[in-house]
Amino acid sequence: MNQDIAQLRRDYAGASLAFDSTPASPFPLFSEWLSAAVDTEKDDANAMTLATVDNNQMPHARIVLLKGFDEQGFVFYTNYQSHKGSELAGNPVAAIVFWWPTLQRQVRVEGHVEQVEKALSDRYFESRPRDSQLGAWVSQQSVEIPGRRWLEERQARFESAFDNVPVERPAHWGGYRIKPHMIEFWQGQPNRLHDRLRFRRRSETAQWDKTHLAP
Repeated sequence: MNQDIAQLRRDYAGASLAFDSTPASPFPLFSEWLSAAVDTEKDDANAMTLATVDNNQMPHARIVLLKGFDEQGFVFYTNYQSHKGSELAGNPVAAIVFWWPTLQRQVRVEGHVEQVEKALSDRYFESRPRDSQLGAWVSQQSVEIPGRRWLEERQARFESAFDNVPVERPAHWGGYRIKPHMIEFWQGQPNRLHDRLRFRRRSETAQWDKTHLAP
């Protein structure tokens, strides 16, 4: 093991995450934490690690961006034909992790996944910059390509195809919603005695159970 890496350490001293002063549902707390992260983490507050599982039970993880959330779940957008899209089609479950180092906070989410309503995908697609809209047509995400020139040629082709007309959302591109059954909040504390609160849903429509976990 690289000794320089092995010696890397950080002392945590975050605000307390008290069981009695947190809400019965995780979503108000997540909203509060995300708002604080937007103020402190600059451009990366909505970045999250998304983990999926393929048909061989092999996990895969990558960074994606949270684009919305409510009591139903957490929403992100991607190519349905990508590796993660095919993995979610075969195993519609996922885990996501948010890490906000300035605040010394982490949030873990686990749940089932569904495609969002077409109207919601349409609205979000219309809000994207035109170059990003074209990118959804240009990139056959996760497919092996011969090189950069291939992308540039496809970009020129679709720029011509949509010249002076609105860019339509491709049918293969849209949103997913992670419907959580577990959400865990982690707050860094001194001496590695961190605060951890886990919210677990009793069923799809029931209330949340809240538990204080050992660090």
